[in-house]
Amino acid sequence: VVQLVESGGGSVQAGGSLRLSCAASGYTGSYYCMGWFRQVPGKEREGVAAIDNDGRTSYADSVKGRFTISKDNAKNTLYLQMNSLKPEDTAMYYCAADGLWTVVAGCALYNYNYWGQGTQVTVSS
Repeated sequence: VVQLVESGGGSVQAGGSLRLSCAASGYTGSYYCMGWFRQVPGKEREGVAAIDNDGRTSYADSVKGRFTISKDNAKNTLYLQMNSLKPEDTAMYYCAADGLWTVVAGCALYNYNYWGQGTQVTVSS
């Protein structure tokens, strides 16, 4: 059984930074893709960033240049460094595992099978 637990959310002013962490437990060695998603009540869940086991990354256009996804394989932990935060980044952020991978684009920002409970990020203007 795979378990994903997010942490690091909170409240920050626009222009500030925040780093989210996702601790993974259980067997994850066969899961090539891990990622971060976010969701606002009443709207669809949005893929934010993803990374494969070779370090290849994928980002939503809305966060390119501001967010960085990374992994610490020794600690079995996924990270999302968020800089230059904007009010529109406010959402519940979810860690995800076992996503779709393609040779052309790497990890997709959809079709993930395992999810954490979420951590709230609030950005004020």
